[in-house]
Amino acid sequence: MKTDKANNVDYRWFIIRTQPRQEKKLADLLVERQAEEKNILEVYCPTHTTVNVARGKKIVSAPLFTGMVFVLATQQAVTEFMERHYTEGTIIYNHRKKGTRTSLMTVPEEQMRLFKDFNENYSDQMVILERPFSDYAFNPKTNEPNDMVRVIDGPLAGKEGYITKFRRDKRLVFHMRGFGQNKDMAVSISNIWNFHVVRLHNAENDRQTIGTMKERAADLLIGMLQGCGYGEQTLPMLYDITERLVIKDSITSLCDELGKHGHGRLADKLANINAEEARLILNLIRYERDYPGYVKSNWNKLVIRPFLTHTPGVEMAEGQDEVQLQHNSFTETIRKVDITEEAYYPSKEEGGTITTTYYAHIGMKQDENNGSFTLFANWDYFLSEYFMTGGKANEKLVGGEQQHDKLIDSFRNYAPTLYKVLVGEGSKVKAVKGMAVGINSLDVMAITTVPNLEEAKDELINTCIEICKEINSTTHLAVWRRYLRTVWLHE
Repeated sequence: MKTDKANNVDYRWFIIRTQPRQEKKLADLLVERQAEEKNILEVYCPTHTTVNVARGKKIVSAPLFTGMVFVLATQQAVTEFMERHYTEGTIIYNHRKKGTRTSLMTVPEEQMRLFKDFNENYSDQMVILERPFSDYAFNPKTNEPNDMVRVIDGPLAGKEGYITKFRRDKRLVFHMRGFGQNKDMAVSISNIWNFHVVRLHNAENDRQTIGTMKERAADLLIGMLQGCGYGEQTLPMLYDITERLVIKDSITSLCDELGKHGHGRLADKLANINAEEARLILNLIRYERDYPGYVKSNWNKLVIRPFLTHTPGVEMAEGQDEVQLQHNSFTETIRKVDITEEAYYPSKEEGGTITTTYYAHIGMKQDENNGSFTLFANWDYFLSEYFMTGGKANEKLVGGEQQHDKLIDSFRNYAPTLYKVLVGEGSKVKAVKGMAVGINSLDVMAITTVPNLEEAKDELINTCIEICKEINSTTHLAVWRRYLRTVWLHE
């Protein structure tokens, strides 16, 4: 530890409160006295850029923290300086807690170093916002939650904030804590694409989760119907259930009707759904009432359920992780998988991880000519969009300064597992366009194997999960995350 010339105390970063608009005056005075006050080592008065509209958008530099100057010194040195040269100011104290003595507020050296590095590099891009940080959690026009990210490296490493649109500019908005009596503030930084960030799952309001609500409701009903053995009658029964609920949105009444008409098993399943599942179904019904025909137009072809769903459909015994469901032209394997995501809790302003149980659905069909098996997962909507764009450039995929000549470059940079699949480098899993499954065709992720089916299942499921996680955790593939909602019904 470094001590002062009298060998009394350590050097610390103290905070001095000035008179209004005297931050620079005090900082200059401290610098002048450094030569004779040997234990005053450094003076820092952080600023940020503002725009004075009244003066023709003149750019000026203003104090970041009003009425505050930071001083690296000993307690004795800073106290003596204040007594001799700046009696109108005060040294900021910590709020006294029960059972503790009053002490001067100090800022740890590491925290101060990171703060200085950030402010000196980004003060010209930083804007202090008028509204509190929590106000930037949602897009005011769409009411959708803004994406939450964490900065990985650089002066802002560890900072968590929202990607928010200001007119045509996307900025990173994060929470900066004040010192002393200064209020906490929301700060925005431009050029967000220059930062290395990872997208976090918003544990309280996630756009991906909200975006799959209607799909999860329809899939819940489809899974129940398939699990009850309706087979080819699954979609007609889905439409019938939807119409009944539109007329009377009571699941209890629906169960009574189904029981009277010979659908006792389905009625029992519906009667045992939980409150969240009931809320999902009734939300879908309200949408169908407002937009008649929505369910029929969006669920008009059923081959196999999306790759990742939040319910298995068929019954799984306790401790069972995998079941099979027989279809006319293929066998479906439904496997329980746990997916862990980096998460953020806005109300607590703290991060963590969330592990959620999903069910992976993969089909298996056999080639009658050579006896080989093909395993496939339903990525129909996602891959149809990819096959339509092919190798064309698409500026929506990559924002900011970077532009790529080819669409596939975006996947190589931000979803490397998907890139390997698409170009066939080092991946057994392939993206297949229009694979025949019975009388239908699907764009699928597939793997062809002869002897070891279990290894092939693991390879397909693990590869597809990794692709889902990569796309979901980057800010650069927002368009493809929208298409991913048809593959991963995010809960």
